[in-house]
Amino acid sequence: MSERGAFSALLAISVLVVSLLGAQPVRADPVVTILDLPFRARAMRGPGSEVSLAVATSGLLPLARPKGLKGEVVEDVSLAVLWGDEGGAALTLADGKVATTLLGVEAIDGLAVSETPRGAVPGTRRATLGPLSAHLSDPVRPNASEFGRAGTLTIRERQPVGMSADPKPVPIVTTAVTAGHGAAFALRRPIAILIDGRPVIVAVTAQDGGSALVVVGKPSAELNKPSAEPDKAWSVLARSPVQAAGPGGHSLTLAAIGDVSKAGQPRIAAVAAPDGAGILQLWAYEAGALRLVGEATGYTTLSPGEDGADLSAVLDADGDGVAELAVPVVDRSALAILSLKDGIREVKRIPLPGLAAFGVAAIGHGPRTRLLVGLADGRVALISP
Repeated sequence: MSERGAFSALLAISVLVVSLLGAQPVRADPVVTILDLPFRARAMRGPGSEVSLAVATSGLLPLARPKGLKGEVVEDVSLAVLWGDEGGAALTLADGKVATTLLGVEAIDGLAVSETPRGAVPGTRRATLGPLSAHLSDPVRPNASEFGRAGTLTIRERQPVGMSADPKPVPIVTTAVTAGHGAAFALRRPIAILIDGRPVIVAVTAQDGGSALVVVGKPSAELNKPSAEPDKAWSVLARSPVQAAGPGGHSLTLAAIGDVSKAGQPRIAAVAAPDGAGILQLWAYEAGALRLVGEATGYTTLSPGEDGADLSAVLDADGDGVAELAVPVVDRSALAILSLKDGIREVKRIPLPGLAAFGVAAIGHGPRTRLLVGLADGRVALISP
């Protein structure tokens, strides 16, 4: 080889090495597979749900058991539970892989039934937060062509009991809250959360013309003093403007509540017209009022299958401390990952091998997070980073 040829070859290699060193790493698209399960699933509950906590503390799994179910704050267990008519399974992460523990029909039936307390509207689920729980009761149906509603949000508060050698029943204060004149509670699962250190319950009301979000809580002046009239302590503190229903008449659906913007205050994500345009809205509860801080069309959390399904999940897949929201697009053919910081921005859209139907859940933390999506045909899709 001549000196000129050798120099040209060396120059080409140098340019190639520099270009490779300076190239940005390519992030691979998520991998979507189908879980190998011996049954068709129809329901799913993610981490933090009453069912997943019950499974984690039941001794059915080889897990370090969190604290008991008596109102204490328990450690987060990254566990999803799914089931069908022929059995169920608990899904956890182990060494970066999803581990499946099969559960019998009897065990699943007992756990699932516990979500609906005595006196609740059949098929609905309660909200829990430490010693506080809330459920929808007193079913009403305006007429045969309209969706069922609940006349009351029933709140139960377990009271502290002093130490004693003799066992004593735990006193419980029960409060009935109504939705307001001309309104009832839509059959949407309420969510309980702390805002400014105070427990509040977010629910959906339905009335002529549409539906609205409401925040139910205790007035701040009553938080630190005993109430002589406990039935008046809880009330509707804030109500959003009424949102028009979609073409199918469905009311708002709640997607998630959490500090998704790292602003130090929880945000409420809900979907208006979930059977139509699918308007994802982000609400802030501030100074005793609900304020709309962003919205985007094209998403839904309305499940066509099991009532009360969780068709969204909060995750922090990049581990930056700011949570994202995983939610199906409006035709449920794909799962969208949304950043809710400084508005609503779609980060990624992941096509699904079927239509999302009965659940979306995230297990794991940071880059190891896995997403589970229950499909309309009973299969469960696993989305890996």
